[in-house]
Amino acid sequence: MNKRSFLKATTALTMGSLTPAIGYNAISETNSITSLRNMTQKAKPITGAERRARILKAQSLMETHNIDALLLEAGSALIYFTGVKWRRSERFTGAIIPRVGDIAFVTPYFEEPSVRESMAFEAEVRTWHEHEDPFKIVVDILKDRDIKRGKLAIEETVRHFIVDGIARMTTTTELVSGKDITRGCRMFKSTNELALMQLANDITLEAYRYVYKNIQLNMSPQEIGSMMSEATRLLGGAVQFSGVLLNEASAYPHGTKQPQQVKEGGMILMDCGCSVHDYESDISRSWVFGEPTKKQRQVWNTVKQGQELALETAQVGVPAGKVDDVVRAFYTKLGYGPDYQTPGLSHRLGHGIGIDGHEPINFVRGESTKLAPGMCFSNEPGIYLFGEFGVRLEDCLYMTKTGPKLFTDFSASIDQPFG
Repeated sequence: MNKRSFLKATTALTMGSLTPAIGYNAISETNSITSLRNMTQKAKPITGAERRARILKAQSLMETHNIDALLLEAGSALIYFTGVKWRRSERFTGAIIPRVGDIAFVTPYFEEPSVRESMAFEAEVRTWHEHEDPFKIVVDILKDRDIKRGKLAIEETVRHFIVDGIARMTTTTELVSGKDITRGCRMFKSTNELALMQLANDITLEAYRYVYKNIQLNMSPQEIGSMMSEATRLLGGAVQFSGVLLNEASAYPHGTKQPQQVKEGGMILMDCGCSVHDYESDISRSWVFGEPTKKQRQVWNTVKQGQELALETAQVGVPAGKVDDVVRAFYTKLGYGPDYQTPGLSHRLGHGIGIDGHEPINFVRGESTKLAPGMCFSNEPGIYLFGEFGVRLEDCLYMTKTGPKLFTDFSASIDQPFG
């Protein structure tokens, strides 16, 4: 297949039907852990062909932005383009994608067999020994692809010692940001990516339903989190996080060290996610163990109104920052805030999501990037009352040509958080 055909295939994957192919809406009928079944048996991982199409799209963007090559290191970007899963360490493993020509990998000699095992396609691998400088190999690869001067784009999460090491090896290559290239690919999810994210969300929600039925008085966050993680694994998800905040701790978005236990009338705030073939979910739910007070109910309802307003605002062509602005202004009119002050919404409204649980761009003030089909976000307003309790409701959405679509339905009410 030629480059033009690959680019057409990439466009079709990204801009075609954005309705995920995999869905699951069953509610557990029993409280028993033995009722949970693996939901991922029909899940289809990203193919080598789709990863090659991503590389061709990156090369097209390099042409547009006058970039000669893109440097990746171990991490989510390397997974996205090549399938290679490798942990970051002081030993450099990465890849160079030239604007013209074939990708090449760099890794320590003794790691080559393991790196090749996870490559989604065959490609050149150059190795280095412990006494050698891997960044000389990077420069050699550029020279061999006739890039003796020009611009090498650095993927935005690459660590400084790598950038510094390459800079020491060349005086003719300009090192520039690669975010226009990587964001230009990763922000726009294909139908296959959306299907995996849909399944991850379905698993997380089903695990929540199991946990909701089994929480008991005096349980600790650790006990509830362990129950959530076990349910997620049995359903086929790879656990990413199972956060639990109880009572006053729910007022602090990322928790407290203070001991917590489930108590009658106390708020339960959970923030949980898993992945399926690398693609993540992120769902938060808040409810009361027992009967909610009038104030708890009022705050919960106000948070949900903000979530609904965000969904209404997030339309194609709207700057991403406007979604946060509209919800924050609504809360301010009700007497919360102002801005990020508490009682009120003390964090951004949402973040991008995909292979990383948090990835660009965000629903945050000042973000001017316009919403477009294929983008995915969390929609997670919250209202936090320090010393009392907090409420956060979070569901993820994806943009289509006709507007936003939810991976999971909003909570019905504080009394029926899971329908």
